[in-house]
This record gives sequence, structure tokens and C-alpha cells, in this order.
Amino acid sequence: MDKRIDTCSCNIIHDEIVNAVKKKMPEEEVLFDLAEFFKVFGDSTRIKIMYALFEHEMCVCDIAALLNMTQSAVSHQLRVLKQARLVKYRKEGKIVYYSLNDDHIKDIVKEGLEHINEGR
Repeated sequence: MDKRIDTCSCNIIHDEIVNAVKKKMPEEEVLFDLAEFFKVFGDSTRIKIMYALFEHEMCVCDIAALLNMTQSAVSHQLRVLKQARLVKYRKEGKIVYYSLNDDHIKDIVKEGLEHINEGR
């Protein structure tokens, strides 16, 4: 596989394109927050949890059983997902059920899976 990167062999800057893109570029702080958001997706355990919640809301015990993990480890990952506003929870008596926060999260997971499966 060729690992070279094609680059311009000239030194012309297309000012109209650069300026048009610059006007639409989000502020640095927003881009930083976006990068932090996607870092949460960089852990396969969190991806597994999100995929499970894509299918059905679940309690920590169920997720731990599904993934063959301790409840403590699952709780830690759910805390990260909750802080990133990717999951939400509801209490029913003593049981806490987790689900994906909204359809945006389902769309992100679904789009990611479609992208991965395109190359297979």
C-alpha cells in the first residue's frame, strides 16, 4: 500500500476558498469540545456499552453480565458516558436503568458501524 501523501507542487493559495471555509469554521473552543466528545468513543468497552444500550435500556447488573465485566468497571464507564451526555438513567425502585441519551447518539453509533462495514 502506498503511504505517500500527495501534496501540491505549486505554492498558490486560493484565498476565496480559504476565506469561505474560515467563515464557517467553528470557534476553537467548540472544536476542542468536539474532539473531547469523540475521545469518549475511543474505548471499545464504552462502544460495547453504547451498542448494548442502542438495543435496549439496561441496568448495571445486566450490562456487567452481558460484557463479562464487574459492576464496578461498568459503573466507571457509565460515569464517563454520563459526563459526556451520551447516556441517561432512570430509577425504578432500587434499580437504575441506563439508556442512550437521545437519537443523536444512536445515529453516531449507526453511522460509525455503517462506515466500518463498508470496507468489509
